[in-house]
Amino acid sequence: MKIMLGQETPRKCGATKWTIVHTAWCPTSAIILLACLALGDFSFQAARSESGAGGQKIPVAIATIRTGDMPVILSELGTVVPITNVTVQTKIDGYLTQVLFTEGQEVKEGDLLALIDPRPYEALLKQYTGQLVADEAQLAQAKMDDLRYQKLLKHDSIDAQTAQDQQYKVKQLEGTVTSDQGLVETYKLDIEYCHIKAPTSGRVGIRAVDRGNYVTAGQTNGLVSLTQMKPISVIFTVPQDKLGMVRKSLQGKGKLSVAAWDSANAEKLAEGSVSSLDSEIDTSTGTVRLRAIFPNDTEELFPNQFVNAQLLVDIEHAVLLMPPAALQTGPNGAFVYVVQQDDTVAVRNITTGTSGGETIVVKTGLKAGERVVTSGVDRLHAGSKVTIPDAAGRDVQ
Repeated sequence: MKIMLGQETPRKCGATKWTIVHTAWCPTSAIILLACLALGDFSFQAARSESGAGGQKIPVAIATIRTGDMPVILSELGTVVPITNVTVQTKIDGYLTQVLFTEGQEVKEGDLLALIDPRPYEALLKQYTGQLVADEAQLAQAKMDDLRYQKLLKHDSIDAQTAQDQQYKVKQLEGTVTSDQGLVETYKLDIEYCHIKAPTSGRVGIRAVDRGNYVTAGQTNGLVSLTQMKPISVIFTVPQDKLGMVRKSLQGKGKLSVAAWDSANAEKLAEGSVSSLDSEIDTSTGTVRLRAIFPNDTEELFPNQFVNAQLLVDIEHAVLLMPPAALQTGPNGAFVYVVQQDDTVAVRNITTGTSGGETIVVKTGLKAGERVVTSGVDRLHAGSKVTIPDAAGRDVQ
């Protein structure tokens, strides 16, 4: 077959330079061209494979599986609630003549806080005290007359009806004296109520009325609020599916430790313990309330403050621990990259348990002392070679 020559164009196929002649269609030329393309693609794939398996190591960070204790902690949102929060009220009506506290002051139970003008009640007390004395005198005279009538009746010297009437008069006067005694005690109590005292120890708030105002029993907002600061409580909730675990631990230990952290979970504010478990589950939220008591000696907790309550339910002893950064998720579930003795990684499926902070429990799939990759997993696959840089950036074999 005669091949006509045309313009030459240089082409590269693999590592060989070929000259293809542009001319009319020739089956032999087509076969040669396809062979060149196939050879070049094979050479490229071989070079890429050699580059991937030829020892290029991927830098990674690792952690060693260790054995230790793992605290089981439930972290829930809580609110600081005073154990006692009282609105100080007056029990009688009158003019407020003295205010004996300053706003924000710490007071003790029984301290005098304010004074209502007692003079109207002192005057009434005198009046009913005098009435009592007069009625007691009448009662004494009636009793003497009754005694004389009873003697005369025995000698038929007096009418029986008269003697009986005298006995009734004695009963009436006894009732009057008892009523007078009640009135005297009432006004004595009113005078005592004029002296408004702290019903509990705590801190007084902003006063609602000023000296000189006329106050009445049960008025709105009272005189001032009084809040117990030491100790103080935190009320928080736990899900109902955790209730069994909490109850079992609470019954076994008697009390459970609780740490109160700030709303950002960055600083621990105080430590206390659970004092009580609510008697029912809130059906709208599926949670149950708990109250924890904190000494609050330095008043680090403030009423109505939002905190994160971390409840220590239990401690798992001698379990395998690893950092959560090593945990990966794939089609077959959780897995990790395990660094083997030859500096290659293997994929290992695992099951995990309790997690908290920078630690997670490994139930199955790993052994203590094994190394797992925690950083640099994006380029890894089973069999990848890795290197572990030290703190100075040098590779550690």
